[in-house]
Amino acid sequence: MRPLLCFLVLAALLGPCLACPSPCSCSTKKNGRLLAECAYKDLPEVPKGLSSNVTILTLSANRIGWLGQSSFAEVPEVQSLWLGYNQIGVVEPGAFALLVHLKNLDLSHNKIADFPWQDLRNLSGLQILKMNNNRLAGLSRDAFHSLKDLRSLWLNDNELTTLAEGTFDNLPSLSQLQIFNNPFNCSCKVFWLKKWTERTSVSITKGGSTLCVAPARLKGRAVTDIPDHHCVAPSVQLTYLSNLDNTVMYDGLTLTLHCSVAGSPPPEIRWKIQTSSRRIEINGPNVARDGNVKQSQEHFLVFKNGTMAIPNFSKEDEGTYTCLAVNDVGTRDVSVNVALAGSENPAEDLLRDDPQAGHLGGRSCYKGDEMDPSGAGEKLVIVYHMPRESKSEAGGALSQVHLGPLLLALGIVLCW
Repeated sequence: MRPLLCFLVLAALLGPCLACPSPCSCSTKKNGRLLAECAYKDLPEVPKGLSSNVTILTLSANRIGWLGQSSFAEVPEVQSLWLGYNQIGVVEPGAFALLVHLKNLDLSHNKIADFPWQDLRNLSGLQILKMNNNRLAGLSRDAFHSLKDLRSLWLNDNELTTLAEGTFDNLPSLSQLQIFNNPFNCSCKVFWLKKWTERTSVSITKGGSTLCVAPARLKGRAVTDIPDHHCVAPSVQLTYLSNLDNTVMYDGLTLTLHCSVAGSPPPEIRWKIQTSSRRIEINGPNVARDGNVKQSQEHFLVFKNGTMAIPNFSKEDEGTYTCLAVNDVGTRDVSVNVALAGSENPAEDLLRDDPQAGHLGGRSCYKGDEMDPSGAGEKLVIVYHMPRESKSEAGGALSQVHLGPLLLALGIVLCW
């Protein structure tokens, strides 16, 4: 009688822990984990009635086509979740967000084209993520950034044409990556991947099968074989001059900045202007070949050759002018601070505001990464503005006196 009573008490205690839907079989493993085996049951959805203590849930090889926000609400303790070989095409945001104990997630061999990557932010303990053989065409750059324990990532056999630089950053535990059999467009947007594979210790399985589909000249070649000379980061050089008919400048001064760039593919030129009252961005030329201004910023004339002209330059236009060179490999920029001087000697103004300016005439010009980062690419140029009433007093001798210092002030070359 006593053994029977003990058995009934034990069954009463364990009963709720072993709750199991009828299509599934549930058991306790030797390590104490609860397994719910629901694979190969022809299930159209995640079954209801699972025990809240389930730590291993196998749902592989069913007919599940949709995962809702509450699909796994009953199993918050699950650590291993196997969903491979289903027909999953829709994953609602929040479907995995609460599974904070998850270590293994298999979503391979489904029809997933769009995935709620934000769900992974809470899964910091995830170690294995299989998303191969789906229809993923893109990944957000920070999709995996919170997965500090991730060791194995499977993304092969999807529809990925490119990957954002930094996709695999912040994955200190990553040791295995599979990205083969994706139709990569080997433009310079994926050149970073070649450089990353050269320095990483991560094992990239079947790296030779990570092939380019486009462009035509690289079709069939491995991503790791993209020629270096096809992709060169931008360099940028900024020069600035004014309309120096003579050294006495009146109202109507035009300041001209010229931005020269190099790189492969040829960089686009963009401008950023920051004055005390406004911030302006100009992406590309706004002056057509016929001279018409295409955009609303008529005051800042940007030409296709990289030149910007600011007619009737005034105190309101003082500020920082930045030229950016942008291509698929990266971005470089250089800035100049422009101000109007109020005194009759621009050299004195220049030296007072920038004590090193007197030595800038012989300064070396660096390009790209060779630029001294302490220089930050910024120098002060002072545009000398002589008041109208000073014209008669200045005379011809003034031109001879001020021409040299003024050219020094306006002819400096900046590089980055």
